[in-house]
Amino acid sequence: MKKSKVMDFFSALGRSLMMPIAALAACGIVLGLSSALMKPQVVAALPWLGTGVVGFIIMMLNKVSGVVFTLLPVLFAISIAMGLAKEDKEVAAFAGFIGYYTFLVASSLVISTKIINFSAMKISPILGVETVDMGAVAGILVGCLTAYLHNKYHKVVFPAAVAFYGGKRFVALVVTLGCALLGIVMPFVWNPLSMGIDTIGTLINASGSFGVFLFGFLERLLIPTGLHHVLNGLFRTTSLGGTFNGVEGCLNIFLQNVDKVPLKTLEPYTRFLGQGKMPFMMFGLPAAALAIYRTSPDEKKPKVKALMIAGVAASFVSGITEPIEFAFLFVAPALFVFHAVMGGISFMLMSVLHVIIGNTGGGLIDFFIWGVFQPGSHWYWVIVVGAVYAVIYYSVFKWYLAKKQISIDVAADDDSDDEGEMTVDEKMQNVAANVIEGLGGFKNIVAVNNCISRLRVDVKDMSKTNDNILKKTGSLGIVRPSETHIQVIYGPKVEVVADAVRQVLKY
Repeated sequence: MKKSKVMDFFSALGRSLMMPIAALAACGIVLGLSSALMKPQVVAALPWLGTGVVGFIIMMLNKVSGVVFTLLPVLFAISIAMGLAKEDKEVAAFAGFIGYYTFLVASSLVISTKIINFSAMKISPILGVETVDMGAVAGILVGCLTAYLHNKYHKVVFPAAVAFYGGKRFVALVVTLGCALLGIVMPFVWNPLSMGIDTIGTLINASGSFGVFLFGFLERLLIPTGLHHVLNGLFRTTSLGGTFNGVEGCLNIFLQNVDKVPLKTLEPYTRFLGQGKMPFMMFGLPAAALAIYRTSPDEKKPKVKALMIAGVAASFVSGITEPIEFAFLFVAPALFVFHAVMGGISFMLMSVLHVIIGNTGGGLIDFFIWGVFQPGSHWYWVIVVGAVYAVIYYSVFKWYLAKKQISIDVAADDDSDDEGEMTVDEKMQNVAANVIEGLGGFKNIVAVNNCISRLRVDVKDMSKTNDNILKKTGSLGIVRPSETHIQVIYGPKVEVVADAVRQVLKY
């Protein structure tokens, strides 16, 4: 049971980290495109880009998108508080901001007393408060504490005389107190903690190519559990991913400095970012999808073809790989281990070949914006390595699937004759009803959330869930990281499915 709760926590934490990271990725695309258009050589060729209304708009987009990255800690505090809250999530999100600001002020007051020498720590102005700069770690700690206090006290009932201050209103009060205490304590303990994190980061960086391989291997291997979000989040936002000019985390470093320093300077940090994914996302997995289709029985090929086309489009364009990965994960786990090893090698090769392509995605969009459009990124190596990956993936998948006589499962159609006459909303309500049935019914569902590709549901009794029903709703795979949490993989359409389920449940 204890292991189950730990897995539940980290799974929910990983999901919560994705909200601000996804926002950063989107802003990163705007930043990358605007930075490319502001390059001197581009402006020299197209002078109208640097003057007038067009020049102002490009500059504005560049500056506004860049500011977002300085807000990451408070975004983490809000999103984690909201993501880990079991009910009244909007109250938890509000308390998350209050808690973070209280934390900053309390830490600032402790530092101002000079009770001990705090000069060894980085002191910075954050949201107008001069305090210890813990980066994203502060937001993560505040978010977790806020969620814990919210879940514990958001339904507390007080005597009639002070009943007004109970329930949701008490959350802000107890979070203010709790985060103030955290802010008082952290200046005393942050220095040794930050030294420990820096030491781990130094060891990983000192491992050179092997360290990059290990990161890439684990990043893929953790996909079934959803914990790859935690691994990525730590490298992207804390000193595990490096420190440069006072900025921590490889993603923060890249996006805050890409238009300020030569691209070559950022090479040590992009090796943990999107460049390592591009060979297998844009070339390897599409080739694997072709092998899966070619080795499928004739009667399955039409449905497999439709599934693989959708999966290839998601992987190639936007870097969402689960639709393909979960197609073979459960029927051929050996191929998934092979895929994880190839993922590690991909990260390592991009580092060895001095590729400098940042941001978080591994698809075509990031390849063009952060690779092709950025002089000196060495983007061509992605195509060279990717071509080799396509051959290897196709050969290995086709050989293994044919030898083992394995074919992927495709959900059988269970459509009524009049479904073609339904509106889109009616069809999604029908899908949502089936999803709810597959999850054990209304009374078995505790909470419904989603990330980029997965429906994440807390249930009361896992034995009541039904994989066959869920597969008929278009599920690409099902993962049960604990006894009370189930993840149903839908790929890019998960947002529509999740909204429909919540609407039917009247969340």
